Amino acid sequence: MEYTALYRKFRPLKFEDMVGQEHITKTLKNQIMAGRVGHAYLLNGGRGTGKTTTAKILARAVNCLNPQNGEPCNECEICKAALAGSLTDIVEMDAASNNSVDDIRAIRDEVNFLPTLAKYRVYIIDEVHMLSAGAFNALLKTLEEPPAHVKFILATTEPQKLPATILSRCQRFDFKKISNEDISKRLKYVCDESKIEITKEALSIISVLAEGAMRDALSILERCLQEGNEKIDEDLVKDLVGIPKLTFISKILEAVIENDIEITIKTVEEIMGQGKDLNNLLWELIKYTKDILVWKTTGKLDIYSKEELKQISEISEKVSKEKLLKIIYTLSELENDMKWSSQKSVLFEVAMIKLCQPIEEGGSQSLEDLNNRVLKLEKQVAEGNFVTPKNVTQNTEKTPKEEKKKAQTEKIDLKKLNISKLEFWPKVINNLKEQRKMLLATNLLNTTATLINDMTVGIVFENGLTPFIKSIMERPENMQELTKLISIECGKEMRVKLLDNQDAILQQKVREEKNPIDDLDIPINVIDE
Repeated sequence: MEYTALYRKFRPLKFEDMVGQEHITKTLKNQIMAGRVGHAYLLNGGRGTGKTTTAKILARAVNCLNPQNGEPCNECEICKAALAGSLTDIVEMDAASNNSVDDIRAIRDEVNFLPTLAKYRVYIIDEVHMLSAGAFNALLKTLEEPPAHVKFILATTEPQKLPATILSRCQRFDFKKISNEDISKRLKYVCDESKIEITKEALSIISVLAEGAMRDALSILERCLQEGNEKIDEDLVKDLVGIPKLTFISKILEAVIENDIEITIKTVEEIMGQGKDLNNLLWELIKYTKDILVWKTTGKLDIYSKEELKQISEISEKVSKEKLLKIIYTLSELENDMKWSSQKSVLFEVAMIKLCQPIEEGGSQSLEDLNNRVLKLEKQVAEGNFVTPKNVTQNTEKTPKEEKKKAQTEKIDLKKLNISKLEFWPKVINNLKEQRKMLLATNLLNTTATLINDMTVGIVFENGLTPFIKSIMERPENMQELTKLISIECGKEMRVKLLDNQDAILQQKVREEKNPIDDLDIPINVIDE
């Protein structure tokens, strides 16, 4: 007996069997029951989401001799002929291989003939965006005013490639990605029907790997069956698709967090030596880092075992949220770069080495320590004064670290400096949001802007200017956009300066004043950058 692929064997035969597209199937069933079926439909969505299946069910439903609540009965003469592929009144055409003007002209000539058995002649044109410009033009008039006995169902993954004249002539239905939960339930049903033993963890992994496509999920399941295993588990799925085991992923991430370059590179090379795919390794690292960040933020994760959660908890205690965000952003950029590179392994290892570098280069303090210092400094600024050390000698030479420490502990009167916030700053942030520059706008939410001098505006990061935020802000395109918006509000060309906290503003203001010492009557050291 000829073997049938799982996605064909378990293709839904009714609307109620469709997975994750209830918003579409409900509308179509109501149209059929009310006798208001349109003459042209456009089914749009990602691969494996049910477009062709829906088109076939709809073609049978409008022609069924005994429809039941908008569903085809699949038992009458018309339905059986359609399911067998012998009904000539339902024509399926692949536009990828039949995209010429002549192919569409043949359809245009055929529509004038009445259907042989069914009530309607239905044309299902798959991947319709592949039609040539001439073919679209040949289809226009027929699509707009077809004979009463003709229905068109167009399916595509790229509706933006269709002319507006085609789009306006169709009822459009957008298929969404199927949720992991719905995919998992359908896979469980397929396994039960096929007498396949599979673990819950394996179902979960296949659902995630399918990326919202039911057909892809069934294809992965079918690959697992080819191995002849009696039971499909998590390790089998990972081995087949080239995903490294979680022990390797956690080992790499832990080494990165501890800045251990040797263990990081050694583990990566070990994984590559097993023939694992680098893209899958990268995907797993991003996902695992994200999960640790979620655990550190909410304390909740679903798909991990108790042992794995214990390990995630231990790792999360060793790392800050900023470091986790930095890892995610760096790996995401790496994923982009690897698409266009022929030296993927080199790029990957370089990125790993880069991640192993401490956030604060040349310093032994952790990010948490620096944040605590900033918070303490902000509190002192809010109170309006600092504690001035006794017996301060102004002319004593000091190291940069001593000077910086001194500047942070001196008594400074905020009112005398007359520092004011620029009122237009919230408007600048809103403009960035409207331009969809969300990353830039998000990092500016807890900031204020102050006028340093006639030509310079300072942006004060009240929660501290971390190296990660600084790297985002100093991107040329971000600084250019920020400078432009500020200059517009100020009515003249301005410069922008990033300031770490209120103390930085005070130092900058003192630097700009002609005689700050005379005004304040206290010793202040100003350190140039």
